[in-house]
Amino acid sequence: MKRYLQKIVLGGCIILTMPLSVLFRISKSKKLFAGQAQLMALVPGTIGSYLRVAYYCMTLEACSSKGYIGFGTFIAHPETELGRGYYIGAFTIIGTAKIGDHATIASHVSILSGNSQHGFKQIGKPIQEQTGVYRKITIGANCWIGNGAIIMDDLGIQNVIAAGSVVTKKTEDYVVVAGNPAKEIKKIYAK
Repeated sequence: MKRYLQKIVLGGCIILTMPLSVLFRISKSKKLFAGQAQLMALVPGTIGSYLRVAYYCMTLEACSSKGYIGFGTFIAHPETELGRGYYIGAFTIIGTAKIGDHATIASHVSILSGNSQHGFKQIGKPIQEQTGVYRKITIGANCWIGNGAIIMDDLGIQNVIAAGSVVTKKTEDYVVVAGNPAKEIKKIYAK
């Protein structure tokens, strides 16, 4: 009965967000996408999560309807992919990412579009006008990212990222990392 009700609610949310997704698909405007994503982030509660999931299912490169997206959370780029069973807490900002199945992301996490988004090559030219390199960050399946972490590079499978950590380099599979910059503190599973 619960799954049936969830499907009905998600279906209703798809109908409600369809005009926004159609407008985005027609315009292909990333600025419009970002504005709509921010608007969706403002709807509170469980219905808000369903609305965000419905919107992203219709606009992201790939998105499973089996997930939760908390209040204040938004995804900045439509190239992002969300696997099955994801949980994304409140006030999280995601740049361009591929988030694996069953990834758990706490609140106030920032997933940047790489660690070279700003170019500092031209002396005298404002930083805002210098081009950087944007890339899709991979979050491995079954990762758990703690509150307030900043992710700037790929995470391996089943990583645990301690709260407040700043990940600046790619991590291996099955590790716990912590700190700023984050360093491996233990292996979870010996291969």
